[in-house]
Amino acid sequence: MATDRPPPGEPAIRVLAMPADTNAAGDIFGGWLMAQTDIAGSIEAYRRAHGRVVTVAVHEFRFLKPVYVGDLVSFHAHIMRVGNTSIRVHVSAWAERERQRHEVEQVADAELTYVAIEAERKPRPVPPEA
Repeated sequence: MATDRPPPGEPAIRVLAMPADTNAAGDIFGGWLMAQTDIAGSIEAYRRAHGRVVTVAVHEFRFLKPVYVGDLVSFHAHIMRVGNTSIRVHVSAWAERERQRHEVEQVADAELTYVAIEAERKPRPVPPEA
């Protein structure tokens, strides 16, 4: 589902890639990118569920391009499907490189499923949209 420009609207989160997030070769760890993607998806799922959610599946995660130190990475999330207790979210990650020149590239694409849970950490129904 890669595209040539970020989706319209505000990203769920934006994070600056820092030196502490690198591997031995100096590139940003894939696990860092996956963690940020999960956070962005969970924010969108939390809003739709009106409360706590947990990640239950990563259906697909595609690393499209590397992320480098100094990249400002924006994570755009949108709901794909809402089930009884689950919410499937698509997240695309975009690296803003050379920020003075406004160079932006898609670096990852993912689909994740979250389940709404109650205080006792048991699944609960996702409320209907208001």
